[in-house]
Amino acid sequence: MSGSFLREREVFYPPADELLEAAERIRARLGDWPRASQPVRICLAPPPQPGPGDVIVVTDVQPHAADTARWVAAGATVLDASARAMRLHQGDAVRTLEAAPCDDWIAAFAAFLDCGCAPHDALCLALAWRQGDEHAQDPWPCDVSRFPRVLGLPDAPVQPFAACPAALGLYPVVPTADWIERLLALGVRTVQLRRKVDGAGDAADPRALAVLRADVRRAVAAGRRYDDARVFINDHWQLALDEGAYGVHLGQEDLSRADIGALAHAGLRLGLSSHGYYEILVALHFKPSYIALGAVFPTTTKAMPSVPQGLARLARYVRLLDGVVPCVAIGGIDLQTLDDVLATGVRGAALVRAVTQAHDVEKAIFALQRGFIR
Repeated sequence: MSGSFLREREVFYPPADELLEAAERIRARLGDWPRASQPVRICLAPPPQPGPGDVIVVTDVQPHAADTARWVAAGATVLDASARAMRLHQGDAVRTLEAAPCDDWIAAFAAFLDCGCAPHDALCLALAWRQGDEHAQDPWPCDVSRFPRVLGLPDAPVQPFAACPAALGLYPVVPTADWIERLLALGVRTVQLRRKVDGAGDAADPRALAVLRADVRRAVAAGRRYDDARVFINDHWQLALDEGAYGVHLGQEDLSRADIGALAHAGLRLGLSSHGYYEILVALHFKPSYIALGAVFPTTTKAMPSVPQGLARLARYVRLLDGVVPCVAIGGIDLQTLDDVLATGVRGAALVRAVTQAHDVEKAIFALQRGFIR
């Protein structure tokens, strides 16, 4: 890889030769990654016409509050680095990270952005970076204790969520209790009921809610017939709590709505979705039973908030979480890709279409199960 590839475009505004040299040194050691789809420019001073692709770094003791709103409205990202707790403004989102960064953090930020990381993920990595990391065989930060702390989150439970096995294995995600019963009978021991209901809250169809409750009850009862079964309920945490489910799986958007304390107190296991470093840090705050990492490959089963992570990034997430919390890969995984996914070190893989759209479900399950015992 060329040592001058960052010089092909404007990385810093105004130009900062010393920072550019450090960024190139770091970037050259990070490996061959697809570049960001849109060039990013780190602005150490406000540009005349900020816009998409600009990350404006504010370091003044008194941040430009009014200017921040104007820059964000123009499409720029604003990083208020005037205090130890940094605030990253992107569109309607404000993410606050507390860390003690090294002197090279802005150069590392530029390098991780060039590797295709979203700004909030690149910032997490940059704040975990330390001088000299580029001399490591694989310099990507992997010590979770060095990563920043996410501020402004709901309270975490006092005690960690109940543990689940470190190796969750084959983990089908299916839409009905019929599927749960069928898969448990075939020897699958980790399953998730993901059933959506039209509407929300009082607007939800009462008949659909009744069907949902009955399905949750059947799924939980099916799991109890097998001593080692692990039946997770997606999203519908109150029903999972009411029916005494083994566990519940939540997306990050559900964390502010669910009663995390009640779930932990009741002994349910908690699985949380993540789509990058920032969301992994958010998930860790809640002391979950496992973290789902995705989407590994493109998927059509749901709208994803991020581009596919790919195998190389998945491997680094797995290394980051090794010995910290079990993890599960998810997103577009099938029999053809399962071996490559497991080669990253992950010990659980959630699949949807590879199971629910299989021509011969029993044959598909046996073939997938064999992938975990090789």
